[in-house]
Amino acid sequence: MQFNEGAELDVSQVEDLRGVGGRVALGGGGLGIVGVIIFFLVQQFTGVQLPAGGLPDLGQDQQVESSQLAEKCKTGADANRDDDCRIVATINSIQAFWKDQFARSGNTYQVTTTNFFRGSVNTRCGNATSAVGPFYCPADSQVYIDLNFFQELRTKFGATGGPFVEAYVLAHEYGHHIQNLLGTSDRVRTRQGPTSDSVRLELQADCYAGAWGNAATKLPTANGQPLISNITQEDVAAALDAASRIGDDFIQRELGGGQVDTTQFSHGSSAQRQKWFTQGLNTGDPARCDTFGTNNLG
Repeated sequence: MQFNEGAELDVSQVEDLRGVGGRVALGGGGLGIVGVIIFFLVQQFTGVQLPAGGLPDLGQDQQVESSQLAEKCKTGADANRDDDCRIVATINSIQAFWKDQFARSGNTYQVTTTNFFRGSVNTRCGNATSAVGPFYCPADSQVYIDLNFFQELRTKFGATGGPFVEAYVLAHEYGHHIQNLLGTSDRVRTRQGPTSDSVRLELQADCYAGAWGNAATKLPTANGQPLISNITQEDVAAALDAASRIGDDFIQRELGGGQVDTTQFSHGSSAQRQKWFTQGLNTGDPARCDTFGTNNLG
C-alpha cells in the first residue's frame, strides 16, 4: 500500500497519548502470560464495553507527543517512510470515505479521534491495557490502539502483517464507530453463539472495513488525487490472512485447548470474517453489509 506523496495529512484526527505513563488497568497482573494472550485474542477487534471509569487528566506529555506527530506527519511522502504517519494517513482515508458515504445519504458524518497509547489507557468506557487490543469506546465515540499491537499480530498470531493489515484493523474499529452513529450497536442483545448479535456486529464491521478498502484508491483529496495511490493483491492477501487468525474457531483451536465450541462464538469464524471483509471489498457498498438482515452469515 502506497500513499500519494503530495497529499496533505490531517493529524488533528489523532491524539498521541504515548507520553502519558503507565496507569495500571483491568486489575493489573494475575492472569499470567497464557491468560493475557488468550484475553488479548478473545477481546481484540471489539467494541467491548469496559468497566466504568473516567477520562485521564492529560498533561504536558501528551501535548508534546501530539506536537511531535504534527511536525513529522505532513504529507503522503511522510506516510510512505514513517510508521506513525502511515497510520495517520490511513485514518484520514477511512474517515474521508465515511464522510463521503454519509453525505451521499444527506447526513453528516461525525469525525472522531484515534488515540495512540502505550501500556494502558483510561477512557469513558473504563480502563484498558494493551492486552485488550485495538478497541472502540461507544461512550466517547473514539478509537484506542497501542501500536505495538501490529507486532503482536505477527509474533503471536503468526499473521503476515503489513500496511494494509494495519488499515484493516483500523477500518474495522471505525466500522464500530459507524454502527454507533447509526444505532446498530443498540441492536446487540445476544452476546454468544454462531448467529448471535455480537457475531453479526463484528462481521458487519469487517464488511465496512472492506467497503473502505474498495474505495481507498479512488477518494480524492484537496489536490484532486487519492490519498492512497496503490493497494496490491499481496496487500489484500495479507489482510485476509489476518482475518483468518482472529476468528473464534482459530482462537479456540490454537489457544483454547483445541476444542471448537460454536456456542461460545462472539466474533465469527475465520471463514466468516474473510467472507464479510471480501463482501465489502468486492462491492464497495456498505448497504451490502447487512449482517443483521440475513440468515446466511457464511
